[in-house]
Amino acid sequence: MIGNTKLSTVLREFNFGITNAFKDSYIFDFLNLPEPYNESDLQRGLIHQMKNFILELGKEFLFIAEEYKVQVGNSDFYVDLLFYHRGLQCLVAFELKADKFKPEHLGQLNFYLEALDRDVKKANENPSIGVLLCKDKDSEVVEYALSRSLSPTMVAEYQMQLTDKKLLQQKLHELFENNQV
Repeated sequence: MIGNTKLSTVLREFNFGITNAFKDSYIFDFLNLPEPYNESDLQRGLIHQMKNFILELGKEFLFIAEEYKVQVGNSDFYVDLLFYHRGLQCLVAFELKADKFKPEHLGQLNFYLEALDRDVKKANENPSIGVLLCKDKDSEVVEYALSRSLSPTMVAEYQMQLTDKKLLQQKLHELFENNQV
C-alpha cells in the first residue's frame, strides 16, 4: 500500500492483468545475509530460501532456473533468476543488484528480455517481463530511466528487514487522511 510501482511505458500498456502482479518493494528478512554482501551471495540466499522467496513474490510464479543461459551470437549470457508467471503467461527475468539502481542496469535487462523473447518464449506466450531488484532506488531516477524504455520492465527495491512499525503506522494514517478529502 505504501509503494509506488514504477513500470515502463510498454509494461503499463499491457492489458492482461499486470495490475498487482508485482510489488514495488520486497522484504528479504528471511535471508539473514551479513553486510556487506554481493550479488552472488544474494542469489545463493534466494535459491536456498526459494519457498520463502516465492511466497514474497506472490501467487502464480513458477521457478525455472538460476543463472539461466541465453546464447547470442558466440557469447553466453546468464539471467540471474528466471520464472514463469501462470496468470500473465510469460517468462519473468529477475536481475539482482546488491547496490543502488543505476540506469545502465536496464540495458542489461532489456538485452536479456530480447534474447528470451527471440529464442526461448513460445508462440502462445506473452512477451517476457523483466524485474530489476536493487538494494535501493531513487524513484525520480527510475522514472527518467523507464520513460523511454520499450521493454516491459520494472524496478523494485528489496529490504533485508521489515519497515519500522512506526513508519507503517504513519503511512497508513496518511493514506486514510488523503482518502478523506
